Amino acid sequence: MRAFAELLDRLSLTASRNAKLTLLRDHLARVPDPDRGWALAALTGDLVFDAAKPAFIRKAIEARMDPLLFRWSYDYVGDLAETVALAWPRRPGANREPELSEVVEALRTASRAEVQRLIEGWLDALEDATSRWALLKLMTGGLRVGVSSRLAKQACADLGGVEVAQVEEVWHALHPPYEDLFAWLEGRSDRPTADAPGRFRPVMLAQAVDEVADFAKLDPADYAAEWKWDGIRVQAVNEAGVRRLYTRNGDDISGTFPDVLAALAFEGAIDGELLVMRQGRVASFGDLQQRLNRKSVDAKLITAYPAGIRAYDLLAEGAAPAAGGVRRPAAQGPHRFVTGPVVRELGGAGGPAPGPTGRRRPGGRGPDAQALGFDLRGRAAQGPLVQVEARPVPDRRRADVRPAGPRQALQLLFGLHLRGLD
Repeated sequence: MRAFAELLDRLSLTASRNAKLTLLRDHLARVPDPDRGWALAALTGDLVFDAAKPAFIRKAIEARMDPLLFRWSYDYVGDLAETVALAWPRRPGANREPELSEVVEALRTASRAEVQRLIEGWLDALEDATSRWALLKLMTGGLRVGVSSRLAKQACADLGGVEVAQVEEVWHALHPPYEDLFAWLEGRSDRPTADAPGRFRPVMLAQAVDEVADFAKLDPADYAAEWKWDGIRVQAVNEAGVRRLYTRNGDDISGTFPDVLAALAFEGAIDGELLVMRQGRVASFGDLQQRLNRKSVDAKLITAYPAGIRAYDLLAEGAAPAAGGVRRPAAQGPHRFVTGPVVRELGGAGGPAPGPTGRRRPGGRGPDAQALGFDLRGRAAQGPLVQVEARPVPDRRRADVRPAGPRQALQLLFGLHLRGLD
């Protein structure tokens, strides 16, 4: 437990991304199984204790000190875990400090009636406030140490000297404490299989184009234009009865958008933009934010902020990858909104598909949006997005552009899955 507490403490006091990455990699290399796997699960949000609630922590501390004094202290400090860690009045006679794995295993099987007793025993056993703080943060799930799931996966990749995409491909087929993952990264076994239904498919993210240095190198024949909508990029998967919705970094947000999952009436995987849509009109990003970062949603919220997906690419069709590795709707098929109980078309045979103002654009196909009942005008689009066509390149992992300044409006989205890339 002490090693985990030291890691959280140092991460919370470190601002540099590279420094955090070094701390994570060193921790994973130094700490044995299964403790390092449980630490990784806590940092990636994959460790949840249903029986451990903040109310039990309050009851424990109020049984040891004056409740009014605790409330004053909490009001001054502002954080429950930190307040209890600092104010906890230890009682002598406690056993040795628990290991992280002991805490996790006990909380996973404990009933609600047992939680408070466990909390009190562990807090008495931990000698310093930092360890008590880490224990309580672990229990409540609110680590808030500036580490994203993507950064934690990058640390794993650095540990094994592999690309982070290789870790992301197998991540959703793994389970804490990830002993098979570490065995692969350390060369003690083969790579875990990535063929689990509903898996995330790593994608290459957008890179800005330097208008001065890069435009002359770009051949318009190699690109298809897409509009950048005012939402978040997601990946929706429906395979063998397993439905998942992922962010661009592979975070599972399925529980927050059950209405979108219910609309996935196809077998395969699509890449697109998650949006709030009302009567065919794309709402602002502010509306989408009402649905984000929630563990669950109720019917009232779903009705007020109905979500859907603007499909960009077909990553898998049926049980196999899409032909050529990816199907690009802008050049090869209809644009689709996945929304509510149906899939509505925005394209097909005909002229260029319209942009968000209803104008037709080169490179796409389809009738005018208004003819299909979609009003795409307003605040929903941020500007053009250019995608590389799905074709082989000498180096699939490196982009031949340099990052541009924040004023560059044109982005280059290097192929999500290039032809021949499994």
